[in-house]
Amino acid sequence: MRENRIRQLWAQGQAALTAWLSVPSSYSAEAMAQQGFDCVTVDTQHGMIDVQAAMAMFQAISTTSATPLARSGWNDPMVIMKLLDSGAYGIICPMVNSGAECEAFVRACRYPPAGNRSFAVTRGQLYGGSDYAEHANDTIVTLAMIETRQALDNLDDIVRVEGLDAVYIGPNDLALALGYGPSAEPSEKEVIEAVDTILAIGTKHGVKVGIHCPTGESARRRVGQGFAFIAIANDLRMLSAAAKAEVVAAKGE
Repeated sequence: MRENRIRQLWAQGQAALTAWLSVPSSYSAEAMAQQGFDCVTVDTQHGMIDVQAAMAMFQAISTTSATPLARSGWNDPMVIMKLLDSGAYGIICPMVNSGAECEAFVRACRYPPAGNRSFAVTRGQLYGGSDYAEHANDTIVTLAMIETRQALDNLDDIVRVEGLDAVYIGPNDLALALGYGPSAEPSEKEVIEAVDTILAIGTKHGVKVGIHCPTGESARRRVGQGFAFIAIANDLRMLSAAAKAEVVAAKGE
C-alpha cells in the first residue's frame, strides 16, 4: 500500500504541514498541492465542497507527493466512509466531545475487527494499491477535533481511545466555547491555557497534537512548541490576501 507521508514524518519526530482547501476546485487543489505541503486537507465541513468535488480534488492532489486528507462534515460513519473510499488517507473529525464519540469516529475509519468500516473496491484501492484492505487500518490517520468545553472536560477519555492518532485544535470554536470571540491566534489567558493543556495531555498519552494557524510564522512557533500537525489558513484566505495586496500596490495605497 502507498505510504502515508504523515506517518513517515511522525515516525521521524517531525511535524506535518497541511494545506487547507475550502474552494471546490480540482485545479486549485492541484496548484496548492504543488507548493511543498506534506499533505492537503479537503474541508467538507466549512468548505463549499461535497463528496463528488472532494474526490476530484483528491485525484488532483494525487498527481503530487502530498498526502490527501479530508475534514468530514460531522462524526457520521456514512460521510467518513465515502471520503475514505474516495481516496482520503486521513480524516479530521469535528466536534468530538467524549470518549464514546471518539471511539465511534475511529471505528468508522477502520475495517473489522478494529472497526466497522464497510469494504468495497473503490478509488481508495486505486490510490492506495491492491493490498489496501490489508494495510488501510495501519495507514489511514485519525484526528479528532477538540473545540468545546465538553471535549476539554473529557480529554483524558478521548486521548485514551485505541486507534486515535491525533487530536486537532480548532482555535475559533474553542475560543467561542470558552466565552470569547473567534480567533485563529488566541490571546485570552483561558484559551491559551486550554491549548497548552491539550498539547500536554495529548503528548503525555502518545497522541499527536495539531492546530490551525493563521500564518506561516504562527505555524513555525507552534512546531517549536511541540505541535505535530499544522494547517496554515486556507486557500480562500491566501487567494484573497494575495489579491488584496496587489490591488493596494497597484493603487499606491
